[in-house]
Amino acid sequence: MEEERGVVLATERYGSAECWKYLGKDGVMERRRDGSEGESRGNSVVGVFKAFSSSLSGTLATQASLKGVGVGNQEATVAAATITWLLRDGTGMLGRILFAWQKGTKLDSEAKKWRLFADVLNDTAMFMEILAPYFPAFFTLIVCTAGIFKSIVGVAGGATRAALTVHQARRDNMADISAKDGSQETLVNLAGLLISLVLIPLVTDNPVLTLSLFFLFTILHLFANYKAVRSVVMETFNEARLSIMLQQYLGDRRILSPPEANQREPVFFEFRKTVPIRLGVRLQEVVQSPEELNLALKNNNMPFLLGVRNGSVCVCLGPEASIHDEIRAMCQAVWLSSMLTPTSSHWQMVHESHKVMDTIFNPFLKGVEAAGWDMKRTLLDWDEWRVEWKTKSS
Repeated sequence: MEEERGVVLATERYGSAECWKYLGKDGVMERRRDGSEGESRGNSVVGVFKAFSSSLSGTLATQASLKGVGVGNQEATVAAATITWLLRDGTGMLGRILFAWQKGTKLDSEAKKWRLFADVLNDTAMFMEILAPYFPAFFTLIVCTAGIFKSIVGVAGGATRAALTVHQARRDNMADISAKDGSQETLVNLAGLLISLVLIPLVTDNPVLTLSLFFLFTILHLFANYKAVRSVVMETFNEARLSIMLQQYLGDRRILSPPEANQREPVFFEFRKTVPIRLGVRLQEVVQSPEELNLALKNNNMPFLLGVRNGSVCVCLGPEASIHDEIRAMCQAVWLSSMLTPTSSHWQMVHESHKVMDTIFNPFLKGVEAAGWDMKRTLLDWDEWRVEWKTKSS
């Protein structure tokens, strides 16, 4: 078959879009599209459906909210509608501040999870706004709660979009990517607006049709967003991807490629009980006495300390630690987290983790670099504490 088509002389690709092959046969060179790139075009279609469905769902929610605050009702007062709207906006602002303070550091390291979480929460908020007019006694409470949800969506969605834009800007062209992403979303929202002009007269005073269309658009939106998040392949380590890589390597010494590890990475929050890992903590959260400091330094010549405190694996980082040191510390913490039992001696397991890493980490690191992972930076959730400690000899 290849003889009939000709010999492949070259291939070319425009960014992550379609791929082309140059075939040579009988002294003639022919350019043909490579059919293996259908997935990229499919992802673009998925993105369009995601924004389009969200736009239509938002129209239905806005229409219900306006009806709830009194638009079209001659008995409703301007003051009551204004107070309700101000309470909605005020609680939303408060929710935005509290969420950014509480979860801001997680949005980089778990961008996929928070991106999908934002869309689920946004659809939940719109569903509450649609239902609110049918519960007039609780209308203000419902729309204020929906406002808090939407404020969280604004923080999580905007922050994760920025994180994913950094990932997509392979030529350091963040401004270009942001501008084109915004243009694409504007175009899709414009199409949604035109469809909304047709839908609004149909759904007004028809709650069954309103809810039916909302659930249809919501299902399309969430499915498209799930597929879009799943299609993202990030070559930098966060806790989930590094844990997947290490567990596979410990099992059969196989190094996963970035697409393989990303495909296994969970995109929904998991509620199973695991030993949490805290990175970049204060020294007192690892050791609380000179004796414990000596225990932490035993068999350890690395610029970090590990310990177990209050059911968590805690890592204290020195100021001279490199990216490779951070990755090793995280690998060690993952191993320790998986091996801890209620009856095990914590310091004995810490000492054992140093021995395990001395044996496996360098081969693991070489394999990871050869597999195409980006080792210049990480998305590990390090806090800002950096500690210098005295060794036993000094």
